[in-house]
Amino acid sequence: MDTSILLLLLLLLSYRLFSHNNFTIPWIVAFICESWFTFTWIIILSTKWTPALTITHPDRLLQRVPELPRVDLFVTTADPVLEPPIITANTVLSLLALDYPTNKLACYVSDDGCSPLTYYGLVEASKFAKFWVPFCKKNNIQLRAPFSYFSSVATTNSEHSPEFKQEWSRMKDMYDNLSRKIQDVTKKQIPLQLDGEFAVYYNTERRNHPSIIKVILENKDGVSDGLPHLIYVSREKKPHQTHNYKAGAMNVLYIIRGMAGLQGTQYLGTNALHRRNVIYGLYPEEIEIGRKGKLGEKKLLTQQFGSSKEFIKSADHALDWKTNFHNDSSPSDCIEEAVQVAGCEYECGTWWGEKIGWLYGSIAEDVPTGLNIHRRGWRSECCTPDPIAFTGCAPRGLLSSMVQQKRWATGLTVVFFGKHSPIMGMIFGKIQFRAGLSYSWLANWGLRSVFEVCYALLPPYCIITDTSIFPKGPGLWIPIALFVIYSIHTLLEYLKIGLSIRHWWNNQRMSIITTTTAWFIGFLSAMVKLAGISDNVFEITEKELSSDGNDGDAGRFTFDESPVFVVGTTILLVQLGAMLIRFLRLQPTHSENGCGIGEFISSTYVVVCYFPYLKGLFGSGKYGIPLSTICKSAILAFVFVHLCRM
Repeated sequence: MDTSILLLLLLLLSYRLFSHNNFTIPWIVAFICESWFTFTWIIILSTKWTPALTITHPDRLLQRVPELPRVDLFVTTADPVLEPPIITANTVLSLLALDYPTNKLACYVSDDGCSPLTYYGLVEASKFAKFWVPFCKKNNIQLRAPFSYFSSVATTNSEHSPEFKQEWSRMKDMYDNLSRKIQDVTKKQIPLQLDGEFAVYYNTERRNHPSIIKVILENKDGVSDGLPHLIYVSREKKPHQTHNYKAGAMNVLYIIRGMAGLQGTQYLGTNALHRRNVIYGLYPEEIEIGRKGKLGEKKLLTQQFGSSKEFIKSADHALDWKTNFHNDSSPSDCIEEAVQVAGCEYECGTWWGEKIGWLYGSIAEDVPTGLNIHRRGWRSECCTPDPIAFTGCAPRGLLSSMVQQKRWATGLTVVFFGKHSPIMGMIFGKIQFRAGLSYSWLANWGLRSVFEVCYALLPPYCIITDTSIFPKGPGLWIPIALFVIYSIHTLLEYLKIGLSIRHWWNNQRMSIITTTTAWFIGFLSAMVKLAGISDNVFEITEKELSSDGNDGDAGRFTFDESPVFVVGTTILLVQLGAMLIRFLRLQPTHSENGCGIGEFISSTYVVVCYFPYLKGLFGSGKYGIPLSTICKSAILAFVFVHLCRM
């Protein structure tokens, strides 16, 4: 079907080129949009030609425990309201309970919100971990985030032993108590006293505070069956000092991690595993020929990595590919120097964020970082074990989803048009051609939205002006066949992986809504940033830890006055206005090349996809589109109709 879709796209383009239709503005715009869709589909086909499958054998690791590398786990959080401490606690508990030698494991939590609530949640979670981790490993529990486990296994059954039932009940009671304590403090039902170990948070602000580093758990004896290191980090922030959002937080974690304790050869974060020397800027060929002239010269190490002697020492060993390097000092021994390197001025004048570590300049920080790694010639492997590891919760509400999609589209667009573009990586770096095409497809979310919005507005334009963008007569079967085959193709893909027709339809309409609203706003935001008019703001999406049965908003769209809803409402009103004009026969009439059934059906399809917005026009409260948004959209829709009739 992939090839059939491509042939139909090419046939449609050929029809537009060689037909006798007058080359009107809508006809030309449609040709440009369809050319983009064809190019995008070619890239998709190229990506699908030779899929790679990495098969994992976790059971074999048990035979090679002494050879396992040291691994550092990174968890980031930035707002205790949007990212409740109980979610962070569950994430950390699942990581502490990994089936991995605990003396080769360390977990770092970056709190960019400098919240005592987050730290309190971690302290309480560490107490529960002393019971939860042995319980998971003893009984081979697969779901090791307590909330997920106790939600999926509500009660024990007759197959379990009496000993397990008793232990399960005890764990359930302990977790409920932990959750209740954290929730009570978070909701301020019980005030948190800022004294003792919490005194450091007194008189601190989210954007103005010193570095705070706390060793919550420490595997001092180096035993493999204990608990891993658990270290809390809140880097220094000053009001007028750029902190580079999550990328800056990750680089601080890298620096601190390189100074103390295990100094693992790998970093695990954002569902990706990175080698330290790769993050530090090593090239593949330097493994064999050495690092002379690029990274290895001693006199350049301070310029590259900063003034920390401990970090430079470990980085030098990592760049020499010495994976067995081990620092005898424990995390608690390096607190004083770690506080200094977590300062907001430590990176000034170094290569951090420019050539090494997580790269700055985009709010989609992992994308330029990954592209820079591939640009140097490294290859990556996509590992998808069964069951899938390190899964998370997607935003549940429409607004949170739109905010997340807008942020990604903004960051990806900045990357696509910036110096870290995959196209630049193909030309001046070592990114292979097909890989570069795939990365370009992933990075052009924002650009794709422009063509989607234009194509969505073409049918109402044609209805209002009584013009046509679709072929007449037998030629009309080309777009019809294209739409039907593409729909069947995507539906079969959903059914193949066990999803329902309802899942397919929800994703079809949401893809249209997301592309023409959140991605489009993200594209405009990226253009403003690239023009130097203003900088982007990192927007945190709200995380929820509630079961589906307790979610009162499940299946319902909620709205607010966000600009992202102005775009969607405008598109809907334009479609409805065009239909009304056609119904009242207010459009001009043309004897030839007038509006046909194809344009009307296309406009109707967009309205069907935007049906949640249509309900929102008549809804109330948070389920209704605010009057201010409707007024703004109505003005924009009126301007569109007026321009069409000029």
